[in-house]
Amino acid sequence: MHSDPAAPTALARWGVQMPELNGSVALVTGASDGVGFEIARALARAGAEVVMPVRNRAKGEGAAERIRESAPGSIVELRDLDLASFASVDGLVRTLETEGRPIDLFVANAGIVLLGDPMRHVSADGYELHFQTNFLGHAALTAGILPLLRAGDARVVLQCSLAANHFGIDLDDLQSERRYSALRAYASSKIALGLFGVELHRRCMLARWGLRVALSHPGIALTNIGPPALRNGTQWWNRAARALMERGALGQSAAEAASTALYALTAPDAVGGGLYGPSRPLHLSGPPRQQRVYRNLADSETAERLWAIMDSQLPTRFPVTADG
Repeated sequence: MHSDPAAPTALARWGVQMPELNGSVALVTGASDGVGFEIARALARAGAEVVMPVRNRAKGEGAAERIRESAPGSIVELRDLDLASFASVDGLVRTLETEGRPIDLFVANAGIVLLGDPMRHVSADGYELHFQTNFLGHAALTAGILPLLRAGDARVVLQCSLAANHFGIDLDDLQSERRYSALRAYASSKIALGLFGVELHRRCMLARWGLRVALSHPGIALTNIGPPALRNGTQWWNRAARALMERGALGQSAAEAASTALYALTAPDAVGGGLYGPSRPLHLSGPPRQQRVYRNLADSETAERLWAIMDSQLPTRFPVTADG
């Protein structure tokens, strides 16, 4: 799904002005397509130097070139990253450490959802694929680049999902071994990412790490991450759903969906620990607005328990705060 280079990006579609980001370094995962591409494109247009870690170099090169066409003079760089591999995450961390540039803006946007596939898939590291790609890989990356984030007094946004408000998480079955469906595994991974963000914010405040951490969700966007039957199906209900989404009744474009992460990342009034999503009914679409943090993400006890489980499995552990 390619975008018109001349079209307004993300926040501009809602009449919200992006701040000037000249001199800033922005790291955006999952930026080779869909919502992540629009996040990266908007940041580049605002003057940020955008670093795009990608799994598919060819696809990434195409996305970077489209961003450069849309934002003449912008600096867009690719790096290699497979979030389903701790070795790949470590490789990116070492590359960024060697480059030594503080990171000012970080959006953990990449994600997978294997809807329509009944098989449970496991990464090379032995983790259920949604769990590692959507959550654990991002947690490992955040831990690894924490010194660079602290050096940039970074704003960090973790991209969650509406699914996090409609499902639960079982800390005794994080790998979906006892009960598996793609949607349940996806939702669990996004809840885990949100709980991680809530606890990361708390620890940042406690230890004065200097980061501002917020959560966002894009509502509903018809992008490459959606189910193929909805994107490509010819049945009347597929066509009707796509038409409703294109008209903003059931969802929104990738550029519009990107606005919530961008608002959480750059708006002067965006707060650490907040959740930002679309403001129309059911939060499927609309201008970005702060929302109540979902109840299952606001559970501090669950967040601390998940952090302990996570931290014991990461190749790079977070610093211990004053409360352990």
